[in-house]
Amino acid sequence: MWCYLAVLLGLYFLRRWYRERQTVDNLREKYVFITGCDSGFGNQLARQLDIQGLRVLAACFTQKGAEQLEKATSDRLKTTILDISSTDSVVAATKWVKGIVGSKGLWGLVNNAGTGTHVAPNEWLTKDDFAKVINVNLLGTIDVTLHMLPLVRAARGRVINVSSIGGRLITLGGGYCLSKFGVEAFSDSLRRELLPFGVRVSIIEPGAFITSIAVTSDEGLKSIWDQVPSDIKGCYGQQYLEGYFKIFKDILKGASNNLYLVTDCMEHALTSRHPRTRYAAGWDAKLFYIPLSYMPASVADYVLSLSYPKPAQAV
Repeated sequence: MWCYLAVLLGLYFLRRWYRERQTVDNLREKYVFITGCDSGFGNQLARQLDIQGLRVLAACFTQKGAEQLEKATSDRLKTTILDISSTDSVVAATKWVKGIVGSKGLWGLVNNAGTGTHVAPNEWLTKDDFAKVINVNLLGTIDVTLHMLPLVRAARGRVINVSSIGGRLITLGGGYCLSKFGVEAFSDSLRRELLPFGVRVSIIEPGAFITSIAVTSDEGLKSIWDQVPSDIKGCYGQQYLEGYFKIFKDILKGASNNLYLVTDCMEHALTSRHPRTRYAAGWDAKLFYIPLSYMPASVADYVLSLSYPKPAQAV
């Protein structure tokens, strides 16, 4: 029996490997719009796809980021400035993209832009702290997608939403993981709605990588602590703050600087005839976080709590 099961599994993975190696035709004629190209995954993907010959439309948050990307790429790549938290900016970017792609439509929309600020114990934060993150990571992604969808549908293209392993398993407080859970839900509903139009939707779930988001999350914790009311500080204590800092340091210490592990997943989702629904990027995501997310909540709670510091007034 086990022999038959092994054979079936082998045939399944062989078939999947064969299907996923088949690429889309005429890639050099296809346009891909990427948000958050100043640095990190977006910047790496823009340069990677440009080398492959695709027509990249890169949205950067700053003019400096756009100029640096243009210097590092070919004349095919074009840049624009985009703040995904501003609908006016999204409308202007959509008009810009439409003027370039014309009747061909937009083959790929990669929602990569995001922020990792205000990651801290929930009780240390305010409603506005949550709103600032959700407004970018979730509502910004939704706003860009809704405006670009007619162009993607015209090309029967792809929507690639960058979530996080934090969208499958919450490890730290604040709006970041909440926003990524929302990206997962939005992507699932969008995928089912757009399938009849020939549009495919994929989700990228990176583990820990050294990007500007990881760095700003670490740097912002001290400023958050300074704003916490004294009575709440007393409940947690200085040692808890130091222990929370250690969690960030351990995450950064184990984080990968090989961004290709993520951008290769994005590229596959854009270029394969049979893209996956979800891509877990990084060994920590594949071997630890994803399996743990399927465990009973009591098991996940116990495992994750092992790294948490103990509050001063814990019972």
